[in-house]
Amino acid sequence: MTRTAEITRNTSETQIRVALNLDGTGVQKLNTGVPFLDHMLDQIARHGLIDLEVEAVGDLHIDDHHTVEDTGITLGMAVAKAIGDKKGIRRYGHAYVPLDEALSRVVIDFSGRPGLDWHVPFTRATIGKFDVDLTIEFFRGFVNHAGVTLHVDNLRGVNAHHQCETVFKAFGRALRMASELDERALGTIPSTKGSL
Repeated sequence: MTRTAEITRNTSETQIRVALNLDGTGVQKLNTGVPFLDHMLDQIARHGLIDLEVEAVGDLHIDDHHTVEDTGITLGMAVAKAIGDKKGIRRYGHAYVPLDEALSRVVIDFSGRPGLDWHVPFTRATIGKFDVDLTIEFFRGFVNHAGVTLHVDNLRGVNAHHQCETVFKAFGRALRMASELDERALGTIPSTKGSL
């Protein structure tokens, strides 16, 4: 069973290609034009053990918004395609991840129902040149196109970089857990409805 996908999404604002393997080893090749976003995508790949390629060309002369949001959208589309009919997956995943003083919790459900519950009180507005408001736009784009329910809570933190990094690391770990195949449930849909 190959759980891979490649999605190319082109708009007048961005041109983005995402290729991934849900059963990879964390190999990544990232070039979005937004260095901090590349750093965060690296966390998803490495901690989610997802082989991930992302190439993006966006209207960065305006700002980073469209590139970050559309990368989340395209990643969500690729995950949805790779996960397929969801037979045999664990469906639910969660992770707590610390980084020095910061601690975040992420919980994901491959429910088929897009939903984002976001509680990340960043301690400053930017990390370097990166606008922290764009993190919720990335995850909103992801959940709407992956069809998942996602709860993200930064439980504590002083350093905004640490806050953000723990969110992305925890997301990678939770995504890995939820998308893993459960040998005891192979061939079945993890829902009393019989579909997700």
